[in-house]
Parts: sequence; structure tokens; C-alpha cells
Amino acid sequence: MKYIDFRSDTVTLPTDEMRAAMAAAECGDDVYEDDPTTNRLEELAAQMLGKEKAMFISSGTMGNQLGIMGQTRKGDEIIVSADAHIFTSEAGATALLSGANMCTLHFENTIPNAQQIEAAIRSENVHHPDTTLICLENALANGMVVPVETMAEIYAVAQKHGIKVHLDGARVFNAATALGVPVTELTKYCDTVTACLSKGLCAPVGAVLAGSAEFIKAARRYRKILGGGLRQTGVLAAAGIISLEKMTKRLQEDHDNAKYLAKKLNEVPYLHVNEDAVQVNIVFCDIDKPAEQVKAMAGKLREKGIKIGGYDNGKTRFVTNNDITREHIDLLVKEIQNCF
Repeated sequence: MKYIDFRSDTVTLPTDEMRAAMAAAECGDDVYEDDPTTNRLEELAAQMLGKEKAMFISSGTMGNQLGIMGQTRKGDEIIVSADAHIFTSEAGATALLSGANMCTLHFENTIPNAQQIEAAIRSENVHHPDTTLICLENALANGMVVPVETMAEIYAVAQKHGIKVHLDGARVFNAATALGVPVTELTKYCDTVTACLSKGLCAPVGAVLAGSAEFIKAARRYRKILGGGLRQTGVLAAAGIISLEKMTKRLQEDHDNAKYLAKKLNEVPYLHVNEDAVQVNIVFCDIDKPAEQVKAMAGKLREKGIKIGGYDNGKTRFVTNNDITREHIDLLVKEIQNCF
């Protein structure tokens, strides 16, 4: 059975053009830095993200951890949102790999606040760890985006205190699309940035990490330590090039479909979506039915050929992507109603 998959934008399948490019990719050995397709991807990524250098990596989580490893020392402290992927969903990697503390802040609506961040920076005191890194996220995991002005304010605070900023930009091209600005309008307010190719950009594997030439040189060594020194990566990089050159330009379609989904869900009396919070391709829905019935919904939908994410904190998440159409959305809403 071919499923309609609303679980995430990580489930996107590579396009036919990507598959053809992968089959024809010219390859070398990326550990020796002579894979021509990977080198081209890295040059393109650095240019698009407005950084000096970029490096192909296996995942966004690897990119975030390399960003932390390359900009902290053991015992340092990083400032991060309590809702950030780095804190909630990377298996405690920061403690294991970097030996860094995480100062977690709770922000209203999860939008980071420069004043709160500045107040959390440690004073110079023998009893305190050194605050050496601020980790931001854009777009946020709740489907909202951080305004350019907020990014600028936080970066100004960081520069004032001599602190680096890493951006978890897993969906940074979604954020730029939602804000109607070039992605460099966001990335100029960070020192390093991770951008996923395998989410809404449809590549089968991979992400890119960008920053200064000095940082990427160090990060390449850390990548090797983590076992990320892959070889004929041109096969994967070929798809990533198409992700950057073409798939970044179609993300508005996913956002429009997410808004359409939110509207259709809100037409059902017991389904509730905050449409103002649907700013990228992620929709969270409250369902006014007993929790046991809502939890059982995923199994019932799967029998109809539809996959959805789990039920968490009273909400169900749906994510639109390149493989989702308006017809799929209409079918989803219809089948949800049939579950109750």
C-alpha cells in the first residue's frame, strides 16, 4: 500500500530528478575533499547561507552538535530554549559530546527574547560556568517563525558579550519563505547554521553546516570523530544540490497547504487549530474527544492508508510536504471524522 504520510516532512521521497542526478553523480572521496559533487554542494550552500564555508553532514542533529562542539569547551554553558530540538530531541548529546551545561529558558509563545537571554548570561565568577554560546531555532518546532528583528536583537546581545550564536536552521528556508525575506536575512544574525536537506527539501539524506572557514576546518575534524567522514558522498550531494537550487523555491506551496489543512480542520466542530500559529508547514490540532479515542485514531487512519504523527500533550501534529496534495488533505479530514 502506498501511504499518504502527514507525520513529518522528513518522510518526503526524493524526486525523479533527484534519483536521476544521484545515479549520474560524479564521485570522489569526501574525506580527502575531492568528491566534486559534494564540493559543489558545499560551495552552493555557503553562498546561499551567506557564510564563508559549508560542510555536508549526515543529519541536522549532527550539525547542531558540531556547532556546539566547535564553539564550547567542557564545562561551558549554552543558552537554549526549553522547547528547542537541541534540548528536547537530541538524546542528551550536548552533555555526552561537549560536556557543556544547558541553561534552558522558557519564552512566551516559544519566541526567544533578547532581554531574557541577556539576563541569563553568566557573570564572571569563579562559581559560574562561562556562557559561550546561544543556540537559536528558526523555524520553531511549533510551526512558528522568529522575526528578523528578534534575530538581530539577540545577535547584538551576543556580540556585546563576546558570545557566539548557532542557529538550528533545520527549516530555515521555510522560515525565510514565511517571512518573505532571503535566507541570508536570518543567517547573518548567527555565526554558524545547520540547514536540513532531508526535510521539506526532499533529499533522501543529509544536511549542511555553514560558518567561517576556521570553524568548518575544526568541524570537519569533529565530524570525523563522530564517524561522519563518509566517502563517495556525491551520490547524496547530487540530491542536495537540487534541494537547494529548486526545492527551496516551492516551500510556499507546503505553507499554503498547511493553512488550507488548518481551515478544513476548523470546519469540524470538535477539531480546533490556532490558524495564526500555522506559519510554515506544521499544523497542531486539539481534538475534543476522549484521549483514548484520539490515541486510537492513528491506527484507524493507517488502515485507510494515512499515516499521522503521535498524540502528545493533548495535540495531534500534521505536516505538509512535497508529497501531499489538497486532495490528500480533504481525504484526511474526511477520514478523521469517520474515526469518531
